Amino acid sequence: MQLFNYIQWDPSITLVDLGFFELRWYSLLFATGFILSYMILSKYFQKENVSIEKLDKLTVYIVLATIIGARLGHVIFYDWEYYSDHLLEIFLPVRFEPTFHFTGFQGLASHGGAIAILVAIWLYRRNQHLSELWTLDKLALVVPLAGMFIRLGNLMNSEILGRPADVPWAFVFEQVDNIPRHPGQLYEAIAYLCIFGITNLVYRKVKKQNGFVFGLFLVLLFSARFFIEFFKIHQSDFEIGMTLNMGQILSIPFIIFGLVLMFIKNKNVEEHKVSAK
Repeated sequence: MQLFNYIQWDPSITLVDLGFFELRWYSLLFATGFILSYMILSKYFQKENVSIEKLDKLTVYIVLATIIGARLGHVIFYDWEYYSDHLLEIFLPVRFEPTFHFTGFQGLASHGGAIAILVAIWLYRRNQHLSELWTLDKLALVVPLAGMFIRLGNLMNSEILGRPADVPWAFVFEQVDNIPRHPGQLYEAIAYLCIFGITNLVYRKVKKQNGFVFGLFLVLLFSARFFIEFFKIHQSDFEIGMTLNMGQILSIPFIIFGLVLMFIKNKNVEEHKVSAK
C-alpha cells in the first residue's frame, strides 16, 4: 500500500489556545450538536403547544445523562478491570498511575449514554406530566444529529480508529501510525446524518402512535452501529477473538426493542397534542 494514495490526517485537536483557555474541536462539536438539537426541538415543542420551559428542563436531564451515562458505560463495559482498582479516576480528569497526570475525561460509550437517557426520561416525565413515548419520539428526531457531531469530534481527535484498509478514501491517522484505515468515525457520522433525515421525514409524513418513531430510531441507529463495528478496531483487549465485539453485543437489545416498539405502535392515528401547563 502506498501512502500517497490515501488521505493524510493530522489535524490539531485544539482550535483555540490562549494559554489560560483552550478550546478543542471535540468540545466545540459536542456543544454544537446539543445547541442545534435544542433549536430543532424548540420548533417541535412550539408547534405542538408545549412550553419551552419543559424543553429547558429536558435538556438539563439529557445533557447530564449523556455525559454521566457515557462515562459509566465506558468504565463498566470496556475498562472495568482497570477502574475497579481506580474508582476515583472514574469521574476525575486525571490518572494517578504510573505517575499523576491530567488526562481530561477520556473514554465515553454511546450505549451507556443511551441507557442513561432512558432512565433520565423516566425521571423527567414524573415531574413534567408529558408522555414518555411522546418525549422519546422528540429525542429520536435530534439524537442522530448530535451523534453525527460527536463522531466528527472523534475524527478530529484521531480516535475510535477503523481497521486497516486499501480503499481510496482510507485515512492515515498520522498521530497514531502510518497505516491507512477505514474512517469509521466518518462512516458513523454519515449514517447518523441519514438517520436524522429519515426520522424527521417519517415523523412529519407518517402519522403513527407515540413511540413508533423512537422504535424506528433505535432500529436504524443501532443497526448502523452494529454493521460499522466490522470496520473498526477493538476498543479493548478483551474483545480480541470475539465473534462480535462489545459494541455489537450491546446494540442487539436496542434493535430488538425498537422492532417490538414499531410493531406495537404501527397504527395510524390522528396527530394529538400534548397539553402543557
